[in-house]
Amino acid sequence: MYSQNISDIFFDLDHTLWDFEMNSALTFKKIFDEVEVDVNLSKFLEIYVPVNLAFWKLYREDKIKKPELRYQRLKTTFEAIQYNIEDEVIDILSTEYIAKLATYNNLLPYTVEILDYLKPKYKLHIITNGFEEVQTRKLVNANIFGYFDQVINSEMAGVKKPNPEIFELALKKANAAADKSLMVGDNIEADILGAKAAGFHALHFNAHNDPKHEHCVMIHNLSEIKNYL
Repeated sequence: MYSQNISDIFFDLDHTLWDFEMNSALTFKKIFDEVEVDVNLSKFLEIYVPVNLAFWKLYREDKIKKPELRYQRLKTTFEAIQYNIEDEVIDILSTEYIAKLATYNNLLPYTVEILDYLKPKYKLHIITNGFEEVQTRKLVNANIFGYFDQVINSEMAGVKKPNPEIFELALKKANAAADKSLMVGDNIEADILGAKAAGFHALHFNAHNDPKHEHCVMIHNLSEIKNYL
């Protein structure tokens, strides 16, 4: 479907290749044990996962800054589960979470298989809204850094997806044309609509059980990429 005119494929990282939810859960388990925060991890994560996505949306829209994101997602979750915790401890957890998150390296199913399949045929790149100090370590520790020619993050670009400027920077760094580029990501607003507005083709990896839409092809498993490329 895409293969005749695509030269470059740009992937999102978290929730698309890197198994954010699993690695995040392992990180919380470790830091809660270390800091002696006695909460039910499943109960915490049940609240935290949607809270985190909501705060990332605010961050993406420039309604909050990075320190607020890191603090408020924890503060809001602890309040929701009615766990009394001091701000100083939240600050420690916030710092330790970022420090340890990239030490876990679980990838979503078929990540390496699909990268091996695509690498000989296309130039591969990353466009991520994640924090610069964390994202490269994720790629390196998960042994997939070498697949990608360019890794573009929002702090480098000065804007976040879906802002067209980050996609334009990615094209410039990759020396690629928008109409020959494909964006693969999990977030409809940031990855799919953002990329399409910049002239890219798009492929939606539906990691969050989003409803059907007409924006682009939707897949539920990374191995399905073979059906289109």
